[in-house]
Amino acid sequence: MRKILVINGHPDKESFNTVIADKYIKTALDLGAEVRYLHIGALNFNPNLQFGYRQRMELEPDLLRALEDIHWSDHQVWIHPIWWLGMPSIMKGFFDRAFLPGITFRSHKSKPTEGLLKGKTGRIITTAGDMTLEVYQDVYKSSGLVQLRKGILEYCGVTIIQHDFIGPLREFNERNYQDILQNVEAIAKSDKNLIANCVNKFPPNENIEADLR
Repeated sequence: MRKILVINGHPDKESFNTVIADKYIKTALDLGAEVRYLHIGALNFNPNLQFGYRQRMELEPDLLRALEDIHWSDHQVWIHPIWWLGMPSIMKGFFDRAFLPGITFRSHKSKPTEGLLKGKTGRIITTAGDMTLEVYQDVYKSSGLVQLRKGILEYCGVTIIQHDFIGPLREFNERNYQDILQNVEAIAKSDKNLIANCVNKFPPNENIEADLR
């Protein structure tokens, strides 16, 4: 397998999202992958993009390290809970502060925006406390997924190979949780083949040098 970055968007390090991340990481390591872990809630940074794009805020050391991991990765696994139909605020603040012009995308006047993460693949795993997949899709049109997949990751060049919805967690018993972890193990194993199939279809940008200043 290739270089994998697992990103946990849940602010609580003791959440079930962390258990999911740990299971994926262990499985990927057993398969011979290089794996790094990024827990957004543990980073020390200001999540408020105070000046918008008018004035660049200095990137904190934790954000610089996170961006280095993102550019290092070949495959990204984004794990987060669905809160108010979207991602937790700390995760949104991470994107606001770190996914900036010249770092994860580049705008052009005469042609479409260029995603600086082209060639990378991604998987999104979301958990829901009291919402079913049917309600999420039919009533709310997968709004949070659209934001993360279309509005952020694919906009920046990441090819999403799969989205996994886990819920409603409030109805799960201990056996259900164990079944989920078995499914996460299977997901990590299946990523090995899915990533390989995407390598030739979506080659990386070889000449891009991200501006992390």
